[in-house]
Amino acid sequence: MRSFFCALTALVVIGLAFWAYRENYRTQEAQSRTQTLQYEIGEARQRLRVLNAEWAYLNRPVRLMDLVEINYDKLGLLPLQPYQFGKIDQVAYPAPPLLPITDPVDVSNSEQQP
Repeated sequence: MRSFFCALTALVVIGLAFWAYRENYRTQEAQSRTQTLQYEIGEARQRLRVLNAEWAYLNRPVRLMDLVEINYDKLGLLPLQPYQFGKIDQVAYPAPPLLPITDPVDVSNSEQQP
């Protein structure tokens, strides 16, 4: 009986060692994937910074003004003037929708019940 428990204990230890070995490699693989994702996130942020810088460069007011002057005959764009802006009281807001009555009750001819 004692040898059976020794053999069983040895098998349990071998099984746990195999499980620990597999978990170790799974953990290393997860860490590797995490590092890859962190690297990709860093690259995406760098690309985003470059795109934001290009956007800011292309939207410089001086450059846009030059483009407007070059393409005036095609586009007919003019600078904005203060009189082109409206006032808040000139905005026509739609009337709020009326609430529908789903179950009307006629109370004009109703009699009071005791």
